[in-house]
Amino acid sequence: MASTVNHSPSARRAALVFGGSRGIGAAIASRLAQDGFDVALTYVSQPEAADAVVAGIEAAGRSGLAIRADSADPAAIRDAVAEATAAFGPLQAVVVNAGLLRIARIDAFTLDDLDAMLAVNVRGVFLAIQAAAAAMRDGGRVITIGSNTAIRTGSAGGSVYAMTKAAVAAMVKGIALDLAPRRITVNNIQPGPTETDMTASMVEGLKAIVPLQRVGQPAEIAGLASYLASDESGYMTGASLTIDGGYVL
Repeated sequence: MASTVNHSPSARRAALVFGGSRGIGAAIASRLAQDGFDVALTYVSQPEAADAVVAGIEAAGRSGLAIRADSADPAAIRDAVAEATAAFGPLQAVVVNAGLLRIARIDAFTLDDLDAMLAVNVRGVFLAIQAAAAAMRDGGRVITIGSNTAIRTGSAGGSVYAMTKAAVAAMVKGIALDLAPRRITVNNIQPGPTETDMTASMVEGLKAIVPLQRVGQPAEIAGLASYLASDESGYMTGASLTIDGGYVL
């Protein structure tokens, strides 16, 4: 896909990746730098991991910035957008990847866990898009990272996580309509099982339930994000794109 994506170098382009220090988010931040974006990324913990991603961005010849921001905190979301735009100017792309996963059956799921997941996975996504859109160029790109669990929950204990990701898919449709007059596209990527540090211990078991008999790689998700951030994706908006090796079939 990379060979067909046209990223015009005519103007400096800035991207902000919420949750960009590890796994899929780090791969997307790195890919956008390769595509010519200056990239700011947020993290909550592990500043060393965030700094390593920034070092890779700078090695690709672009400017990078790591911002500590908890997506459960509305003020932190607004401040992250302000810091990114102060450093790089108006945003051309925003990727909302920050998320929280807690698994428990309904009889064991606490109110605190429910509120925490809604705060990050739903409210945080909405507020990130809201703040970023206000600081975005017309014709910009908004990309959310959802999950194929919005279509197929897959296992007991995952109801709340699936609910939050289904909410994101619905949210994207409405916000796409809101931002269409500014030619800002809003799309949602729904990865299936993907090999990251969070899933390393589960990879072998996950392979057995995927028709392609393997899990995805963060770089594959980043390739789709690259397309959605490009000029070629300009006629696609409000879409949820599932990339899961056929898991939901």
